[in-house]
Amino acid sequence: MDRMYRVLGFWTGIFAVMFLVGDMYTASLLFFGQTGFFLLLSYLKLSERMYIYIFGAYLTIFFAGFTYYTTFLMVPGAGH
Repeated sequence: MDRMYRVLGFWTGIFAVMFLVGDMYTASLLFFGQTGFFLLLSYLKLSERMYIYIFGAYLTIFFAGFTYYTTFLMVPGAGH
């Protein structure tokens, strides 16, 4: 299970670099933070149950934040 967190760290790192290349600095910093978080967790040698609990908490926080952003902060049609 710890290897899957390294895989998550790898992919969030790839996204962070792509955001950085695309001049999207805020998203890049967010993904670099997630990369560090996932890599740190992967070397803690926790139990599989604890890794699942942490991932569930991560998804809950993400969905709550994403819902808040899309409901209250995102301006419809601003991408045009």
